[in-house]
Amino acid sequence: MDKNISMAVIRRLPKYHRCLNDMLERGIHRISSKDLSDVIGFSASQIRQDFNNFGAFGQQGYGYNVEELFFEISEIIGLSKQYHMVIIGAGNLGGALANYGFEKLGFNVDAIFDNDPEKIGKKLGNIDILDINILETYMSKNPVDIAVIATPSSIAQNIADRLSISMARSIWNFAPTDISVPDEVKLESVHLVDSLMTLAYLLND
Repeated sequence: MDKNISMAVIRRLPKYHRCLNDMLERGIHRISSKDLSDVIGFSASQIRQDFNNFGAFGQQGYGYNVEELFFEISEIIGLSKQYHMVIIGAGNLGGALANYGFEKLGFNVDAIFDNDPEKIGKKLGNIDILDINILETYMSKNPVDIAVIATPSSIAQNIADRLSISMARSIWNFAPTDISVPDEVKLESVHLVDSLMTLAYLLND
């Protein structure tokens, strides 16, 4: 990733990808930055600036070819690759994530880990639930690009430490707590309660 590109731009890329995909499904083949602005909510100048970070995709007087732009954004994000994922925590959240359908985007859940003897050895869909005690052994023998933490907050940091020692490339944290990882491990945290509290504030503002 280009270190000069801000995280604000990077975090807008998935919205561009989703919006362009919707346009393709509706049979839209060409769009201007102004029309894209009306749909996506960013200003036309912001859209042009964002895209200019990665090259010149549009043509003056023509706009953007939706299919070509969708392909370019997919390539920039990295969606032309396949990713191996594991989920730690086979509870309600872990199960929901396992069944979400991420494989359509190239994110394949290969295994789920848990410490519940009632769950170990069973399957969630077609995914094996493995004993958390063999996490390090599994990671030493299998590629893991993204490790998903869907555990209670009380053990999330311990799991993150184990994943980091096992050379996890990235962690997607859903535990309701902040965790720390070494600099070489990419971390993205999703705090569902924080988002819900934000909504509560907006309702009462």
